[in-house]
Amino acid sequence: MTPQQRYLAEAIELAYANVESGGRPFGAVIVKDDAVIATGVNEIQRTNDPTSHAELNAIRAASQKLGSPNLAGCTVYASGHPCPMCLAAMRMAGVGEVVYAYSNEDGAPYGLSTAAVYADLAKPFAEQSMKIRHEPVRLESRADLFASWKARQGA
Repeated sequence: MTPQQRYLAEAIELAYANVESGGRPFGAVIVKDDAVIATGVNEIQRTNDPTSHAELNAIRAASQKLGSPNLAGCTVYASGHPCPMCLAAMRMAGVGEVVYAYSNEDGAPYGLSTAAVYADLAKPFAEQSMKIRHEPVRLESRADLFASWKARQGA
């Protein structure tokens, strides 16, 4: 078994354990420099938090362990195809590679595919199922929000 297969097997074992404790079948392992630095499981059922996906929980744990939101040099091994939210979070964190064991096609017969979400997000905003619009409100009594943030970065 290759190291990648071992890490995927660990993510799958986490997913099985999560199912056995009443959770959804998703686990994630984050590796840096050939060492596991964090793991996570899907905790939506336990927390009633729709963002409590295995990958996001692993990202949170890895960031705490590394003392940084920057996960450059890390690889995420996931039991299932990461959803768009999780992939976006991995990109925002600087994760360099993602490897997953079960595809959206594997999950579809069980209601565990996010392929429809990917398809919806690929459409222009006006055609997506969720209404999305830009309303450029500014506070006249305050300096520009982003300019204020940038100015504080140099302070």
